[in-house]
Amino acid sequence: MFHVKRLAVANQKGGVGKTTTAISLAAALAILEKRVLLVDFDPQGNTTGGLGVDKGELEKTVYDWILGNTTWAEVARPTSLPLLTLVPASRELVGAEIELVNVEKREYLLAGRLDALEGEFDYVFVDCPPSLGLLTLNALTAVDGVIVPIQCEYYALEGVSELVSTIERVRENLNPRLEIAGVVATMWDERLNLSRQVLDEIRRYFGGAFIEPAVPRNVRLGEAPSFGKPIFLYDVRSRGAEAYLAIARELLRRDLAGEAGGKP
Repeated sequence: MFHVKRLAVANQKGGVGKTTTAISLAAALAILEKRVLLVDFDPQGNTTGGLGVDKGELEKTVYDWILGNTTWAEVARPTSLPLLTLVPASRELVGAEIELVNVEKREYLLAGRLDALEGEFDYVFVDCPPSLGLLTLNALTAVDGVIVPIQCEYYALEGVSELVSTIERVRENLNPRLEIAGVVATMWDERLNLSRQVLDEIRRYFGGAFIEPAVPRNVRLGEAPSFGKPIFLYDVRSRGAEAYLAIARELLRRDLAGEAGGKP
């Protein structure tokens, strides 16, 4: 039986397509008629802006929500896709790293908020900051699995072992159900030998956790956030849109089949 799936999208390296992956997979599953919540947990707020929300006009954000200073009704934002709901972020979230230090059970704050929404959504995605700090730790404690985007460029796997070690430690100490739910290769360029070599390396390293196809380097994917739209509402026929829809279908197939992406 299918159960609510919570997924963090994480890689401590910046520029790997993390936010694009979070938005695109969440939007794809909403298009596939799943009720999806997307939590922007990155102080940069790129997911929030990429879905057309003006960060400067936000009165309540994920920061207020996890600290218990606002209600769910005040923080939830509808998006241009009827089945996709956003919890937005702003730079204010930077302060949470400091404020949470002395909070009891601080690693479980996000988990507690998501537990209260049980039954409201089929999928929950958490877009993590590009670091392995307290916010990312909160996200990893709250989810079932991690989606790891990796770019098909030089040093693609640099730092990935650190992320895998963090996932292992969280599973051992805070969240025994945590696994690598999927690895997504981004910025793939079929014309380059380097891209092909890196893709082979990713496949070898992660095995069954890797999800086909690789996401091509695509101008339309890069443009969509500046228009405040997921790629499917900006250019549904683009190669980037096709790739993310295929990945979402495979993710859904694995979840329905009860397959684990893999434990590191």
